[in-house]
Amino acid sequence: MVHLIKLCVGISSVDELIEWRAHRQSRGGDGRSIHRTRMMPRRADEIVGKGSIYWVIAGAVRCRQLIVGLEPDVDSEGRGYCDIVLDADIIRTAPHPRRPFQGWRYLEPKDAPADLAGEGEDLPPEGMAEELAKYGLL
Repeated sequence: MVHLIKLCVGISSVDELIEWRAHRQSRGGDGRSIHRTRMMPRRADEIVGKGSIYWVIAGAVRCRQLIVGLEPDVDSEGRGYCDIVLDADIIRTAPHPRRPFQGWRYLEPKDAPADLAGEGEDLPPEGMAEELAKYGLL
């Protein structure tokens, strides 16, 4: 298994990402949560149904979504792309600082931040979670 990591450009918080996804789904379409990228991951068999895309928001990994499919295609101008089909659930993770980078990268499970809360557990507010992580308490 392997994950992907990607900058969430134009989004400043997990709550904003959740709102943006809900808004896009409310505008129609097939209801799927999709992120379009230019490159098809070569390790697709290790990703689909097993891995997640970890979103870097405001300089730190803050959440993830399970990858349920990778759909390669070609646009009207003959350029290839890949739709990363994501589970609708956005799972908050312990904040983990990450510098900006281009495109997506593979993320090994040992390097992935832990989920913030299990089922039925309360989540700390985003700012508090970052402070706790900074002092090694999360």
